[in-house]
Amino acid sequence: FNFYIKNMQVAILRIARKINRTMGAFLFLFFFIVAITGLMLGWKKNSNGWILPATSKGISTNLDSWKTTKELLKIADSVLITKVDKSLSTKLDRIDIRKDKGIVKFVYAENYWEIQLDGQSGDVLQINQRRSDFIEDIHDGSFLDYYFKTDGEPIKLIYTSIMGVALFFFTLTGFWLWMGPKLIRNKKRN
Repeated sequence: FNFYIKNMQVAILRIARKINRTMGAFLFLFFFIVAITGLMLGWKKNSNGWILPATSKGISTNLDSWKTTKELLKIADSVLITKVDKSLSTKLDRIDIRKDKGIVKFVYAENYWEIQLDGQSGDVLQINQRRSDFIEDIHDGSFLDYYFKTDGEPIKLIYTSIMGVALFFFTLTGFWLWMGPKLIRNKKRN
């Protein structure tokens, strides 16, 4: 019976090594990209504004003294067209209201532009590209959905599913590659 268990452990060890090696060779580039972009995203707030633009401070945190969102959006759109590039789309990705900072960020859907305005005066505080959004789109594969203009982000879903399952199997087979030989050596001693 012990001989059967030992042979089964050796067989599982060989299978784990083959799975680990094959997946490693096939997915090396993808894991490299995920690792580098993940590292960059982890450091985005500590990049002196290069990866993620720093948030400015406005005049007032009192929302009653602020311009309306509609007025601020009109200013931001105008700034995008006149000061960045008149050929850019004014399609918004999101509006980020930072009451505690007294500012509103307008993040545009295309080309990753962000315009920060003072909530009260409407003055332009910053115009920046959000490299962090581009890096995140590479990290999760959604830039391919943007490039191919797919609906519902199916490429992102497939990519993250493959990477998640692969990481699970790397963890499982890696653990067995570490633990399996120890179990086999312990059985030999007994």
